[in-house]
Amino acid sequence: MIVLLSEFGNSINFICIIGLLVIIASFILKKLHQPNLVAYILIGIIIGPQSLDIIENPESVKFMGELGIILLFFFIGMEIDLSSFLKDWKLAFFGTITQLVLSIVSVYLIGYFLSWSTARILVLGCVIALSSSAVIFKLLEEKDLFNKRIGKNVSSILLAQDIAIAPILIIISIIGGGADVAEDPIFLKVIGGIVFIAIIAFIAIKKEITWLPFKKELKKDHELQVFLALFFCFAGALVANLFGISEALGAFVGGLVMHAGKATDWIHEAIHSFRVLFVAIFFISIGAQLNLVFLVENWSSLLLMLLAVYLTNHFINTLILKAYKNTWNDAIIGGALLAQIGELSFLICMTAFNVSILTQFAYDYTISLISLTICISPIWIMLSEKLVHAFFSTKKNLSTSTKNTLV
Repeated sequence: MIVLLSEFGNSINFICIIGLLVIIASFILKKLHQPNLVAYILIGIIIGPQSLDIIENPESVKFMGELGIILLFFFIGMEIDLSSFLKDWKLAFFGTITQLVLSIVSVYLIGYFLSWSTARILVLGCVIALSSSAVIFKLLEEKDLFNKRIGKNVSSILLAQDIAIAPILIIISIIGGGADVAEDPIFLKVIGGIVFIAIIAFIAIKKEITWLPFKKELKKDHELQVFLALFFCFAGALVANLFGISEALGAFVGGLVMHAGKATDWIHEAIHSFRVLFVAIFFISIGAQLNLVFLVENWSSLLLMLLAVYLTNHFINTLILKAYKNTWNDAIIGGALLAQIGELSFLICMTAFNVSILTQFAYDYTISLISLTICISPIWIMLSEKLVHAFFSTKKNLSTSTKNTLV
């Protein structure tokens, strides 16, 4: 009994340290206008093996982090309204396709000279193409842009990127190599992909699912709400696993089903705390995986790639937004908002690593790059806003001065 209490005491110490670090880091970063995701990643670095090394069981933290990403994708699915997506589908669809194609082409130009495989080029192209919904939605809310044209356009692109993760994960699972492919035949993954795409198409056409079990009875029973939500989340993950596809994709489709059942509001409220906790654990586990020695040894390469990613994504998204009748001012700001690499790309990296597309070096390099872009994103956006404001203010003043001179 004393031994059990001692072991439990170590766990309590660990939880208290994490809780204290989250509070302190979140408070400081809020003052610097940084999202909570940055705090979680930094905490992971602090407690990881390269720093304080206080994680006694890294596998447990990794497992909890994987649960976190499954719940994150379930919530993303619940928050997506496919009918709203279809109303503005041209910008969302063609904007996302253009972003993916140009990103893959950009990576191909690098990968060709480095003799990268086609699978690796496709994966890295998809990685840099997806932006962070968690970061951008918070910034849109803070800047009061949700109801403005640029805010709606950026939201539509993010929504399309969230939906695009489904076929991306299916393709990665099919083209991947290694032992996992031998255990899960490709035809099984293809069938699984077709099934999930068919479910998404069915929801998009029907718009509402009326057969959600015990829907009326559950509205007043918060305990059963939690378990029904968790059932749809992990049942979807289980089905995806049986087909040899990413579990997070199954959870995502489970979330779409719940949204189509018009159950989002009460379930979102019932299990929101679970999402906050497990998503925090996921990003802490990502931070704990970051190798500080690796970062130091490859800082120059990472810095150049970081700049290349931001310039490429900013340029591509600015042109896309401008093509859909936004002003240059709004298009440049929107491009800055979409310039970072998002949290969905972590899942792409994990899936690609598990099916042997990415080597350990490529995996460490990519998650380091994603983490850096998320951390720097608010700074990049702030600088872009100041430059745009300064440029257009100067241009306006010059125009006014010219008119006065002519008069």
